[in-house]
Amino acid sequence: MSDDTQSPSRRNLIKGMVFIPIGAVAATGAVRALQPATAADANAPEGKPDAYTPAFFNQVEWKFLNAAVDRLIPHDEHGPGAIELGVLEFLDCHMQTPYATGDIWYMQGPFVKAAPEFGYQGKLGLRDIIRVGIKNVDGYCASQFGGKAFADLDRKQQEEILKGCEGGKLKFDDISAKLFFTNLLNEVRNGYFADPKHGGNKGMGSWKMIGYPGMRADYLDWVEVRDKPYPIGPVDLAGRRG
Repeated sequence: MSDDTQSPSRRNLIKGMVFIPIGAVAATGAVRALQPATAADANAPEGKPDAYTPAFFNQVEWKFLNAAVDRLIPHDEHGPGAIELGVLEFLDCHMQTPYATGDIWYMQGPFVKAAPEFGYQGKLGLRDIIRVGIKNVDGYCASQFGGKAFADLDRKQQEEILKGCEGGKLKFDDISAKLFFTNLLNEVRNGYFADPKHGGNKGMGSWKMIGYPGMRADYLDWVEVRDKPYPIGPVDLAGRRG
C-alpha cells in the first residue's frame, strides 16, 4: 500500500511502528485519536470485547481500555482496528509478564527526573504505569464531566482527553499524563503488529494491511521496497499462512 493511498494518521502510525524499533517513543500525531472525528469513524463497528475474560485488568480498567484502544487505532477504510485484532487480549496477557511487572528492569532508586536519553527513571513498572494512569484519567474525567468515566464520554471528548495526555497538558496527582499515554500507545502498537501468538494481530490482519511478509524465510528482494506491499500473504511464527 503506497503512502499516497493512506490517510495521514494511519500512514504515520505505520511508519512509527514498522520502520523504527518497537521500543521507540511514539511520535506526536501518530494516532487517529489526534485527528478530528470522520465519517469513517461514524461508520466503523463499535469496539466490543470478545469472549476473552481479562485476568489482570478489573472491569473498570477493561471498560476504559475498550474505549481508549478503539480511539488509538480505530477501524477505518484502510484496515481493521485494534479491537478487532485482539489488542485488548494482548494487553491483558502482556501485563502478566516479567517485563510488565518490572522483574527484569532495574527498579531501585534514586528515582529522579532525567533527560530522555537516560531512559525511564521512575519507580513504577509498566503494568503499574498503565493501571495508575487509567485511574487518574478516569478521576480527571469525573471531575470535569459530572462524574463520568472516560469510557462514558463521547468520541470527541475522548479524543481531546487523549490529546491532552499525549501533550502532557493534563496534570494528574500520581503519574505524568504523557508517560502514561506514551506507554499505552506503545503497548497498543505492539499488540497490533506483533505475531498473533501474543494475542493480538488476529489473522495477521495488520500484516496483510501493510503488505508485511511475516516470518517467510526469504524476501530479500523486497527488503528495500517501500512503495509496494509484499505480493504474497504473510506467515506467522506457528507457520500459519495469512
